[in-house]
Amino acid sequence: MSNALFKKISLPIITFLIAWLGGLSTMYSDWTWYEALNKPFFNPPNYIFGIVWPILYVLMAVVSFLQAQNIFKLYVMQIILNGLWSWLFFVFQSTAFAFLDIVLLIFLNILILKQLRETKAWISVLLYIPYVFWICFACALNLSILVLN
Repeated sequence: MSNALFKKISLPIITFLIAWLGGLSTMYSDWTWYEALNKPFFNPPNYIFGIVWPILYVLMAVVSFLQAQNIFKLYVMQIILNGLWSWLFFVFQSTAFAFLDIVLLIFLNILILKQLRETKAWISVLLYIPYVFWICFACALNLSILVLN
């Protein structure tokens, strides 16, 4: 198998593996802790996350497949931070470290968008923007929870 094909195939697999590992964090979370937190007025109902994230992971997997050669290293770093956030926030109840994680996550994803734009991969840019917007929103939520608690 060529290196290019390996990258194209491995990134979507890694994406769904990380989504699954991040989801495992819910099994080890103390939901009474989360429910007791003071949350900002713009915190969506919990079921929204269960709708949004699967869509975003599919979009991320598509972009990672299409643009594997252009974004491989950045994408691997960002997807690891993506999966780590759930564990930091929910399992370890570290809103501060989760916030640092998501700030780095946003930075890496802005670099990915820049790379996609520079290579004129406009469809991939359009498919990837919802993820970047969502993590920016999640960052605002994380910061608000950090400040309010």
